[in-house]
Amino acid sequence: MGLKDWLVPQDKLFFDLFEEQAETVNKAANHLYYMVQNFDDVKNKCHKMKTYEHKGDDITHSIYQLLNRSFITPIEPEEISRLASGLDDIIDHIDDTARQMYFYDLDETDEYMIELTRLILAQSEELQKAIYGIRDLKHPKVIEEHCIEINRLENLADDVLGHAIQELFTTDDALRIIKRKDIYETLEIATDKCEEVANVLGDIAIRHS
Repeated sequence: MGLKDWLVPQDKLFFDLFEEQAETVNKAANHLYYMVQNFDDVKNKCHKMKTYEHKGDDITHSIYQLLNRSFITPIEPEEISRLASGLDDIIDHIDDTARQMYFYDLDETDEYMIELTRLILAQSEELQKAIYGIRDLKHPKVIEEHCIEINRLENLADDVLGHAIQELFTTDDALRIIKRKDIYETLEIATDKCEEVANVLGDIAIRHS
């Protein structure tokens, strides 16, 4: 255990890492939202997205390392593990979307991609607020409110996906259908992953109500 670990309480280190991971999710979501609205220089934008994905992996690794050497944790070890893996999954799917757009040589984005990325960004902002709240758990009801909003946004994403697929299948361009359907679905899965993290946070809040 390093000198910093002796000087900084273990509880604080967990929360520091979760807040850093939530910030990384938000930055990745912001970058994807910007990318779909300014769809040029895609290769370099994908490269920048990969830096967020690598940072997310590093933070997740740090959380697991800290968990493995901690006898007492501020929240249940299973909750720590689920939060860490869930936040990492969100970044992975955001990164996957950017890579799909590049490797599929997508010609342009559309209103459905823009709306889905907007919903992911909105969810990431709610996640940040909820994760800040678990540091002291003084206001569990506020955390629950953020989680409810994340779930509402996920339901909206389901609707957007349905409309996108419905419109997509009005064309007989098989290659276009395959490419765009994959991208729409990866974006929607990212919203599902946000909801999964919200469910963990909601459970934590309920236990401290």
